[in-house]
Amino acid sequence: MTARSGKKLLRIGLLGISLLALSACTSLVGTGVNVARTGDNPAPTVIPEGTDPDDAVLGLREHPRIVAAYGGVYEDRPAEIMVARIVGRLLAAANQPNAKFQVTILDTSEVNAFALPGGYIYVTRGILALASDTSELAAVLAHEIAHVTLRHARARTDRTRQTQIVDRVITGIFGGDTSTDATANRTREQLAAFSQNQELDADKEGIKFAGKAGFDPQAAARFLGVMSRFAAFSAGAAAGNEGFLSSHPSTPARIETALSTARSMFGSAQAGESDREAYLSAISGLSFGDSPAQGSVVGQRFIHPANKFTFTVPQGYSLQTSQSAVVGVAGDGEAVRFDSAQVQPNMSLTDYLKSGWIAGLKAETVTAAQYNGLEMASGLAQTDQWFFRVAVMRLDGEVYRFIFAAKSDSARFQQGADATIQSFRRTTQADLSQIRQLAIRLVTARAGDSADRLAAQMADISGARDLFYILNNLYPGDPVVPGQRYKIVGRP
Repeated sequence: MTARSGKKLLRIGLLGISLLALSACTSLVGTGVNVARTGDNPAPTVIPEGTDPDDAVLGLREHPRIVAAYGGVYEDRPAEIMVARIVGRLLAAANQPNAKFQVTILDTSEVNAFALPGGYIYVTRGILALASDTSELAAVLAHEIAHVTLRHARARTDRTRQTQIVDRVITGIFGGDTSTDATANRTREQLAAFSQNQELDADKEGIKFAGKAGFDPQAAARFLGVMSRFAAFSAGAAAGNEGFLSSHPSTPARIETALSTARSMFGSAQAGESDREAYLSAISGLSFGDSPAQGSVVGQRFIHPANKFTFTVPQGYSLQTSQSAVVGVAGDGEAVRFDSAQVQPNMSLTDYLKSGWIAGLKAETVTAAQYNGLEMASGLAQTDQWFFRVAVMRLDGEVYRFIFAAKSDSARFQQGADATIQSFRRTTQADLSQIRQLAIRLVTARAGDSADRLAAQMADISGARDLFYILNNLYPGDPVVPGQRYKIVGRP
């Protein structure tokens, strides 16, 4: 079995994702539903029925930023076809059969889905991996379509006037152009999150759409519960990065309300399509976890196969990747951020360090050096509460940045920063062989099998048994059904 992820526009953070590589969408179901794919042409304008041109302009402007901030477009033909068919049915149920929506599968493990004005709907491969049948995915998509039809996305965008506050904070730290910073773009999106009332209205409207389209209307409540379990499972490894649930809070009361809504509209008996087997077939081979093409954490090392570099942080640092940066945090209050920036080829690295993007830089400390055959420059910066060691380096035309932060300077802090900076180098084949790709695989339960026996086939990853239960919406002690397929995480 192989992971069917095609060529993607992938680079961590600001590693120069080309906006021109977004293509015209491939229409899969009629003329109204498109799934974004990579290619050579810009994405077309899509205007849902009842919206105005301003919405289309907003969506077109923000779409490339969203794609860049979430790691690029994920290509998987069976998944794309499934998503497009579900959306087509939902649009008919929402009395918008002629509306045009662009659905993009984002290449990130985050469990997330959201909408932009102009008919832009986004789901992550993380949410595809977590859902177990078509009705659960339909519940997510119906919720997002409801946000658009209820004009919530437009109302949310109006709130982005507040982002001057975010921009001032980011400018105060980095002194640069926040319009090109993926973290700033993500912060804007979170700042403009839907209100609680809007979420509840979208829940109700989405359940109506899904039920009318013939999907199990109780799936919304079921999947909210699964997402809540997964959020709790992931809390340690992804603190501060709750994805869908950060903007779609999943409380027991909300789950009960969703169930009550479904029963009041469509009856208490479970009704409608789930089509679990077809759904599982569509996501079989789906990449799981961090995309190796975007870089992988292996112990204290970060390895980026596409851009051909690696570096190592000191013991005590816990590395995490996001779509905007690689971040390492030490238990004693130290941190390091690694990202990249667009710098003119004719600008020296020392001049770039002094160009004003880092607040409190002590210009007299900036020096140039070479390590592992690469041009580098470093310097010190200080604010009222933090001491920074900053370094930049150039590799194959790209400029990468390390920012080390501590409450105060020390010999140990300096040694750790220097060791990390000097470890930055080109990858070797030995480095690349350490990267482990993971994907969703399917196993069929046999007579006498138990959930724990199936879970034992999971890859050697942290919390594998608990993850198996969550991915399949099972609890310890639940039986498995002979002949039925279940999701595991393994090698492609």
